Amino acid sequence: MGHLNKEVFVCIDCELTGLDAQQDRVIEVAAAKFNMDTIFDQFETLIDPECPIPETSIAIHHITQEMVTGKPRITEVLPRLLEIIGNHIVVGHGVGFDLEFLANAADRSGITHTLRQNRFFDTLRMARLYGDSPTNSLEQLRKHFNIEQEGAHRAMSDVTVNMEVFKFLANRYKTTDQLFDILSRPIQLKAMPLGKHKGRPMKEIPLEYLKWAANKDFDDDLLFTIRSELKKRKKGNLFSQSSNPFSEL
Repeated sequence: MGHLNKEVFVCIDCELTGLDAQQDRVIEVAAAKFNMDTIFDQFETLIDPECPIPETSIAIHHITQEMVTGKPRITEVLPRLLEIIGNHIVVGHGVGFDLEFLANAADRSGITHTLRQNRFFDTLRMARLYGDSPTNSLEQLRKHFNIEQEGAHRAMSDVTVNMEVFKFLANRYKTTDQLFDILSRPIQLKAMPLGKHKGRPMKEIPLEYLKWAANKDFDDDLLFTIRSELKKRKKGNLFSQSSNPFSEL
C-alpha cells in the first residue's frame, strides 16, 4: 500500500500528428519523475515523425515540419523515455491515450517495453471525480486551482501544469491503493462533456440524443452516465416528459 506523499510518479505528455493511435505519430514528448515535493528527473524532445504534420494539428500545438526536421526519431528517444518511466505509476491527462501511442511506437521499433502494464492515474478521470471544476480540460483545471501558466500548449508546459493539478486532485486521498480502487469504478458525470449539448446537465439532455449516444464508442464514464440517466428516466416515467417540451404546459 503506497502512501501518496511518498510515492514516485512519472508525468508524461505527447504532442501528435493526429488522433489515430495506429496511423499517427508522436512529434514531441515530455516526462518528469516526481513526488509531492520534488522533481527528480525530466526529459523533453521534439521528434521527427518521418511523415507530414497536418495543418489541423499544427493549429493546436504550433509544431511545424521545419521544427522537427533533423530531430531524433522515436526509435532514438524511446530508450531514454522508458528509463524514466520504469515501473512507476504514470500520471497524465487522458494518459492512457499517450501510453498507447508510445507503446505502438515501441512495437513498430522492436523495442521491448512494459508500457501497457504500467499502472496510471488519469487526471481527466480524477477531475471528474473531484467534480467542482466547470470543465475538466487541463487549462480549465489550471485556472480553477490558480496554477501559474507555463506558456504555450506544448509537452513540457503541459507536464508541469499536470503535475500540480494531480497534487490538488490527489490531496483528498492517502494511498495509491485507495485512489486506484475509487477509479476502478465508473464515475458519474454531472454534465455532457462533448457534442452539441456540451456543458448541459445530464437531466436536461433530450431523450433521443441520450438514446443515440448510449450506443456510441464513448469512454466508460460517459456511457455509464448516459445509461444511468436513461434508467432514471425510465424508472421515474420521465420518458414522455423528456421528449415532449410542452407536456407541462
